[in-house]
Amino acid sequence: MAKALKINHVALVVKNLEEACAFYEKELGLEPLPAFLFDYPTAFFKFNEHQQLHLTEWDDVHSFRGHICVQVDDINALFYRMKALGIIDIRPWGKVRRLPDGAIQMFVRDPSGNLVEFSCDPLSDIDPKIFEDELYQEGIYVSGRNDFRGYKSKNATLYHEKNDQ
Repeated sequence: MAKALKINHVALVVKNLEEACAFYEKELGLEPLPAFLFDYPTAFFKFNEHQQLHLTEWDDVHSFRGHICVQVDDINALFYRMKALGIIDIRPWGKVRRLPDGAIQMFVRDPSGNLVEFSCDPLSDIDPKIFEDELYQEGIYVSGRNDFRGYKSKNATLYHEKNDQ
């Protein structure tokens, strides 16, 4: 049986390619890459040497909770910038939170309405003012569904490579 090795890229549908490209370049510092010569609007961006973000312009409907998660190097600066832009979205997964592994979790909508989760290394220094902000809430998100199926652990982390060392 074949085994999945890594995420090569994530493709997001956007409503305005130029607006979305400006967001991912300016706000997240992603580097544009050459895309194939598709006959539709698309742009590729480099996350690192192994992963890419692909943006493509279509009239598709967006998911309310589906998202990508991006690790950032400065969650403090990003929190304040996203708050100033008014794009932190607490409706699908709740307020900004510190996960049990120590990582901060924050969800925003890009200019096309795609949900993007931002997270930081669990050992990152967090500005204490964030914990006092009205957009912050202690504890993990609770849906009220009380359906505990799935693979779960008290030692869960978004950063499993830290546990592999």
